[in-house]
Amino acid sequence: MATPEKYDCIAIGSGEAGKLVPFILSGQYGKKCAIIERKWIGGSCPNIACLPSKNIMHAANIAHETRMTHKHGMDVNDAKSLKSNMAVVKNRKVEMVKTVNGFLDLFEQFKVELIRGEGRFVGPKVVQVSDGRLLTADNIVICTGSRAFVDGSIPGLVESKPMTHIEILDLDILPSHLIIIGGGYIGVEFAQAYRRFGAEVTVIQRQEQILPREDSDVVACLTGILAREGIRFLTNTTVESVSGLSGQSVILKLKSTNGAALAETSVQGSHILVASGRLPNTEDLDLDKAGLKTTASGHVAVDEQLRTAVAGVYAAGDCAGSPYFTHMGWDDFRVILGSITGSPRPEGTRGRQVPSVLFTTPELAQVGLREKEADAKGIEYRLVKASMGSTFLRTQTLDPVATEGFAKALLAKDSDQILGFVALAPNAGEMLPVVSLTMKKGLGYQEIRDLIFAHPTLNEGLPLFFLGIPPRE
Repeated sequence: MATPEKYDCIAIGSGEAGKLVPFILSGQYGKKCAIIERKWIGGSCPNIACLPSKNIMHAANIAHETRMTHKHGMDVNDAKSLKSNMAVVKNRKVEMVKTVNGFLDLFEQFKVELIRGEGRFVGPKVVQVSDGRLLTADNIVICTGSRAFVDGSIPGLVESKPMTHIEILDLDILPSHLIIIGGGYIGVEFAQAYRRFGAEVTVIQRQEQILPREDSDVVACLTGILAREGIRFLTNTTVESVSGLSGQSVILKLKSTNGAALAETSVQGSHILVASGRLPNTEDLDLDKAGLKTTASGHVAVDEQLRTAVAGVYAAGDCAGSPYFTHMGWDDFRVILGSITGSPRPEGTRGRQVPSVLFTTPELAQVGLREKEADAKGIEYRLVKASMGSTFLRTQTLDPVATEGFAKALLAKDSDQILGFVALAPNAGEMLPVVSLTMKKGLGYQEIRDLIFAHPTLNEGLPLFFLGIPPRE
């Protein structure tokens, strides 16, 4: 083997943690760093995931609001028969990606070498790039992300050439009937977006509810809102086989997952979107040659400091089994940077908050314990729950559907600490920071109750909401 080129830090993948660790080590500590990237500079979020999808959802929401103008006293000719020009929607998304993807300038700014190609291990802390270059480093960060799971065991599914979250972003025509396999975050967000563009939409979900991690009262409220928009949900249902070609015509044969008779045993549509889970991108890294291990699910095995079995080798983000959110990749960066620079975060990833936002209308925002999780763990709590319309008066100034959501908080039984919070409301995600900070600092709910919020904002309802806390037993 030729002598490898020596670096202080190498990242395989330029996702959130993969780019930030080398950027900071080079820019602030003067280290020699490189990032190996095979395709998406900056990772999936700005290119094929979070930001492009929200751009498309914004366009869908404009289409929906335009159709609803008559309810607000505006006479727009033919608003109800509005047609969506998906080619324009797609091009707007493409231009946005060009605008936000300024990562090439950052490589020059932070003096980090960008190496285009695919990296794989050929020995302990030795990486070979697809062009043949051999690299080694004191610290290596694996940040290769994840990909959509398409179940090859379902006859005809792969052959039907279904879309994933990547391909649906590049649609330049409107599906006549979009069938979505999977009722998680990706599936539900695209379901509402394409329904608002004007497509017929059916969501197939193997569990008894969409968003299976969320509390049933939250899901029931959101499902009702989405169903009124015309989205059809087939729960306790899975796909037995697929015939046809996505983009032309497909027929999905269905079967029950709980033994109950199905109202319909097949569904026909024009396009299929698979949104039924993700797989870590680890199988092409030759981890075994580096002495690295994977978990049963294929993620790189790491401890709470995101350290692998080999000293100086870390893994971050989706490929390390961290929650599949970009903001968790950001936190992974902080954990790894602390370890490399000699200032480790004592708890690492253990017990950290995982805030999440489902970008439907209304948004579903959540942090901390869910009620079902607390019940399953036998954690006793006090519960406060209030409707948007009665407590968060800002919603009264918006569309009537804005008042249908609610907020819910779990409080410790024997202290005033907030254990969990969820809100279903327009822009509910903007409510999380103040609650998250209160939880992180171990403060009592009174800190929020006694704050003065500007009127009439959505957050103004939080003090009134936290006035409703049941007393300690």
